[in-house]
Amino acid sequence: MDTKRLIALLLSVSLLAGAGLAIYYSASDKRTADRTALTAAQAVSVRGLIGSEKEAFFTDAQVVAALARHGVTVTFEKVGSRQQALREDLKNYDFAFPAGVPAALKIQQISGVRQSYTTFFTAMAIASWRSLLPVLEANGLVERVGDYHTFDMAAYLALVEKGVRWRDLKNNSAFQIARSVTISSTDARTSNSAAMYLALASYSANGMNILQNTQQADKVAPLMAELFLRQGLQERSSSGPFEDYVALGIGKTPLVMIYESQFLEFMAARKTRNPEMVLLYPKPTVFTKHVLIPFTPAGQRLGELLANDPDLQRLAARQGYRTANPDLFAAYLKDAALDAPLNLIDVVDPPTFELLERLIEALDQRMK
Repeated sequence: MDTKRLIALLLSVSLLAGAGLAIYYSASDKRTADRTALTAAQAVSVRGLIGSEKEAFFTDAQVVAALARHGVTVTFEKVGSRQQALREDLKNYDFAFPAGVPAALKIQQISGVRQSYTTFFTAMAIASWRSLLPVLEANGLVERVGDYHTFDMAAYLALVEKGVRWRDLKNNSAFQIARSVTISSTDARTSNSAAMYLALASYSANGMNILQNTQQADKVAPLMAELFLRQGLQERSSSGPFEDYVALGIGKTPLVMIYESQFLEFMAARKTRNPEMVLLYPKPTVFTKHVLIPFTPAGQRLGELLANDPDLQRLAARQGYRTANPDLFAAYLKDAALDAPLNLIDVVDPPTFELLERLIEALDQRMK
């Protein structure tokens, strides 16, 4: 075979090989596109991390059915919001669903995921007892505003700094005990509700300003630690203190920091309600936004549904959550015969995740 014929043969083989590779990669791209299209059209199982406060939502039969109509089945692990933000295996899941913007932003930062879905939110509130209102009002802690009561965080911190006990409060014939005046909460080292308590308290202790730097955080840290040290043992999950409030009553938890949605959902589910139970709104308060961070297309699909599907938004409101549509929350309150402010005006933002972490680390050192 002469040289020219050999070169021509080699060129032909090369062209055939190139054409074959082009066909293969084109088919591969098509298969990938098809898989993406099928994922959007067919049933998917979505696995993620959620805070314990959302367990009732995801196990609600109507929520499960609404998601199933869109071909979505959700399985989850309950993990505290702060722990979610510290996990190193996030990419093994389809989504993370913490409570609170600071944790959500931290998850985005460590995962490199820019997308997020704000689904619903709730206010931080304090569960207390109607028999305590007169003494709380007499000592400048509580004020009635329309159909609800506010709780003055600055006045409360002043009592904590002085080490005031319940029996020291003036005009107190209802609760003369030797315990310090303290709001019960979860453990700030594990739970978002306690971290939001820290956010509110640090704002008041910092001259009614959001913490801006480590110097401000370090200045208020000793008083913040006292809020938790005086409580004694704290639960890891937001469900724990509220269960104590319901089951053990005023003697165990005269004041407990909770999510507004916990109280409303509990009351709405009961035909016979305890008229002694009352909800106080910290002044200022903070909203806990429930932000879903997707790591996969399946996670994105769930986030889009929770944020935008009318049925799922309505079902979130039926569990006491506020949504982008205030009419849903108003309709829920009316149907459930519950009183709650439709609009909260005195609301602040929490500090950054890093500054909250600094407060929590200082607390952790004191508690060891």
